Amino acid sequence: MTALFDLADVTVERAGRRVLDRVSLRLEPGERLALIGANGAGKTTLLRTLVGLERPIEGRIVAFGAERKVEKDFREVRARAGYLFQDPDDQLFSPTVIEDVAFGPLNLGLSPREATARAEATLERLSLAHLARRITHRLSGGEKRLVSLAGVLAMEPRALLLDEPTNALDETHLARLSGILASLDVAMVIVSHDRHFLEHHATRAVALKDGRLAPAALHRHVHVHDHVHIHGIDDEHEHRHDSDG
Repeated sequence: MTALFDLADVTVERAGRRVLDRVSLRLEPGERLALIGANGAGKTTLLRTLVGLERPIEGRIVAFGAERKVEKDFREVRARAGYLFQDPDDQLFSPTVIEDVAFGPLNLGLSPREATARAEATLERLSLAHLARRITHRLSGGEKRLVSLAGVLAMEPRALLLDEPTNALDETHLARLSGILASLDVAMVIVSHDRHFLEHHATRAVALKDGRLAPAALHRHVHVHDHVHIHGIDDEHEHRHDSDG
């Protein structure tokens, strides 16, 4: 089966610093990949590189079966891989929710009527139809996050790139988000510091440190409840720190 993304020795520099250093990564169909690492490790840069918002100085990016080099190549990638930004205010820009959710389908070439119908169906499927006529900048933080996800899903992507999706969510909106993601049959790359969220959703994990990518093991422990723990490159340090506290 062809990987959705296949990066080989990708290097990205910013202000003379190697943010990504010869990173190689594959995302298979249906896979849910947790991307962990400290703040500033390059996790967001890696997501942006997957969709062409950052350009490597070396290495090779293959996405959806074709090598991607120039902006025209990545426009097709961005139509197939939905990118959920860290801050929903960076993603929502149309006056109303229905207009915002319809924007992506319009860019895919749907007619205004078709795009609106797609947006309405997506909001209904996510139990967000009551927000359709709301003003986007008047939504709560949790509502903005869910509407941003609706806008991404309205494009019917084959993969989701989620950058800190649980940031600033209360328990109610976190549960809604988690339920929506669990119901989807698409591949995902999930950047998050929320270990419980990653343990619930991820099927595999990798860790970024000093611009380099390394495997991180997913261990399943069976007690009264069956749950997954992620052990990455910084676990030993974190364990010592917790013990000292």
